Amino acid sequence: MQAPHPNIQVMQIETSSVRLDVWLWRARFFKTRALSARACESGHIRLERFGKMTRIEKASASVRPGDRLIFAIGTRLFDIIVQDAGERRGPATEAQSLYRQASAAADTDTNASN
Repeated sequence: MQAPHPNIQVMQIETSSVRLDVWLWRARFFKTRALSARACESGHIRLERFGKMTRIEKASASVRPGDRLIFAIGTRLFDIIVQDAGERRGPATEAQSLYRQASAAADTDTNASN
């Protein structure tokens, strides 16, 4: 086995992942982690990763940046892209930086209601 060329740098991409119930709690979709876990175990959350849609039935499912989540809370439907795993449950502005709306249509619906 040859050693890599000295001028070539190997980049390692660290993909941070976190439990889905923890992420939903950190992103302030649920007040408590127990409520977040219950929502995960209800089977009403969909996770899309690499173009494959999966129904989540366990709170321990991992989520990482780039994943798309689709779920409802009450009558409100959320279609979001995970931007960051987060380090803690911080203030609302920090929580909002953990995700973005998945489509432009969702943004216009949100802006139209304001």
